[in-house]
Amino acid sequence: MSASGGTKAIVAALAANLAIAVAKFVAFLFSGSSSMLAESVHSVADSGNQGLLLLGGKKAQREATPQHPFGYGRERYIYAFLVSIVLFTVGGMFAIYEGYEKIHDPHPIDAWYWPVGVLVFAIIAESYSFRTAIKESNEIRGAQSWTQFVRRAKAPELPVVLLEDLGALVGLVLALAGVGLALLTGDGVWDGIGTLCIGVLLIAIAIVLAAETKSLLLGEAAGTEEVEKIKAAVVDGDVVTRVIHMRTLHLGPEELLVAAKIAVEGNDTATEVADAINAAEARIREAVPIARVIYLEPDIYRPEKADLTK
Repeated sequence: MSASGGTKAIVAALAANLAIAVAKFVAFLFSGSSSMLAESVHSVADSGNQGLLLLGGKKAQREATPQHPFGYGRERYIYAFLVSIVLFTVGGMFAIYEGYEKIHDPHPIDAWYWPVGVLVFAIIAESYSFRTAIKESNEIRGAQSWTQFVRRAKAPELPVVLLEDLGALVGLVLALAGVGLALLTGDGVWDGIGTLCIGVLLIAIAIVLAAETKSLLLGEAAGTEEVEKIKAAVVDGDVVTRVIHMRTLHLGPEELLVAAKIAVEGNDTATEVADAINAAEARIREAVPIARVIYLEPDIYRPEKADLTK
């Protein structure tokens, strides 16, 4: 996985979640808090998710085969989509079920210092993980807002970790609020309400992740800036006079397919056209290094057919 895949952020999140999951489960055993149980399952699900992201990054590095001539770059999108499914089912649905059960059968929280202490520790650990993800994201985010970064990023790992860590921090605050209100009022229903809120939060994040990774799986074009760079690189003003039409497609986060019909003069020789195409491909790769697969088709420019897609 490339640096842009956010490996450091994934590993930091995995280490934090494994430690937090153990601490939360111990706190649940001593206190009986449903919020702590929901948060334990949440951390276990997050740990599994980070494992899926690392596995997807590893599988995506496989060489292309005759059966998969464009390689396995989209494995990263598939595993990111699986993350949203795990977060929805294991994290969100379990938390809603546990919250419903606690509201209908409330019981007081024992050994209150366990859940409170673990939640404070978890907030500190998750904050470190979140800070790491933010730092890595800022290196490639540029002038984009955070919403734009999550929606437009072609590498799914960092947006996934960012949303997971944000959800974890908000979930911890909800769990702390639920436990605190249950302790103050002596009514375990508040613990169940906090658990329900955690479930709704996780499902909302899972839906956002699923929608974004679905778009990547369907196939997204290059960004506007990259498209303009490619168009500028194709035209040499001599043999290649213009781009008639062009299509781009991400085969993976760091691999772009470029297919274009380019205009040449009718009196150019085959050798001149072939040399111009080779030179244009070299310029494209220099301007946009992730443009790995390039197909350029020469044609005579006819204004009435310029908008055709074939």
